[in-house]
Amino acid sequence: MRIYLAGGAVRDLLLGRTATDKDYLVFGAEPDEFMRTFPKARRVGKSFSVFILEGSEFVFPRGETLESDLLHRDLTINAMLLGPDGELICHKNALQDLQNKVLRPASEESLLEDPLRTIRAARFSATFPEFTVLPELIDAMRETAQRGLLDDLPNDRIAREVIKALGSSRPGNFLRTLASAGCLSPWFTEFEGADETPAGPPKHHDSSVLEHTCRIMDACAGDELTVWMALCHDLGKTVTPKEELPRHIAHEKRGEPLAEKLALRLKMPNRYVLAGTIASRQHMNAARYGDMKPGSRVTLLEKARKGRCLRELFELAKADHGVDFREMAQKECAAIQSVRLPPEAQNLGEESGKRLHQLRAEKIMREL
Repeated sequence: MRIYLAGGAVRDLLLGRTATDKDYLVFGAEPDEFMRTFPKARRVGKSFSVFILEGSEFVFPRGETLESDLLHRDLTINAMLLGPDGELICHKNALQDLQNKVLRPASEESLLEDPLRTIRAARFSATFPEFTVLPELIDAMRETAQRGLLDDLPNDRIAREVIKALGSSRPGNFLRTLASAGCLSPWFTEFEGADETPAGPPKHHDSSVLEHTCRIMDACAGDELTVWMALCHDLGKTVTPKEELPRHIAHEKRGEPLAEKLALRLKMPNRYVLAGTIASRQHMNAARYGDMKPGSRVTLLEKARKGRCLRELFELAKADHGVDFREMAQKECAAIQSVRLPPEAQNLGEESGKRLHQLRAEKIMREL
């Protein structure tokens, strides 16, 4: 039995990056023998033997030789094995593609064997923005979509890929690549046609809704939740009636249910579901926060605080409009939290809520 470090961990070592997720290939043994040798291993694969041991994944070859197994992997730059004695076994194009910084499928069947790799390929374009997505990878992605192979993917697995993309160095590439390959449907259908919809009047915007969204995602890189909010913030513009273009009147209101629908379809964590709707409905208010009346500020602060995305909302506003109300909003949010109802105004139901809101608005007014 020989156990090889496999895939992305080998790639990262060659790139001088820290290998976080380590996967292994077990060669020259059957699953039962592996279990006898490593009794603490937990079998998780159904149609294909996969074991989890100490947080790492162990798989068995999908081919009679190590070289044939590499052809069954997703991308050439991930089709590499490192043996216990330092032996490096690579796909024929792996090292050259790594040096040339290109993303290429390991074989013509790679994405067809596992259509989730189409979503993963888009994620890699965001994780490695310095790499060029080759036309053959775009074509392979497009074929999986045209065959309907993306339709039945488990949404929780897609959500994991999405969250990884949100945490990448250039997250906008995730949407850009899916769009260029015709892979927005069925999981990101809200963005279909967004590359042909102007983001706004030319004096304010010089790009499509899709590209504007991607740019704001890139500007928010470094925080997954903020990037998700950037992805959702202008969804309402994708359904603006054509006769109203290039203006997008009330796009905030139209976008709120779209953001919720997208998040639920992808089975995103609850915090993302709420933050996306808040971003869509409140991003314009956050951008004009300094001009809002105290009562309106209180309403916005309470919504963002309830959604646990106050900082992220104002980070989004800064990226989207170039205005920075982060310090002011944080200060005023802290101030209104110190406000308490007097005993005579407590336990009066809706009336108590109105009174508390009024007191908090007065608190902000005194500090202006």
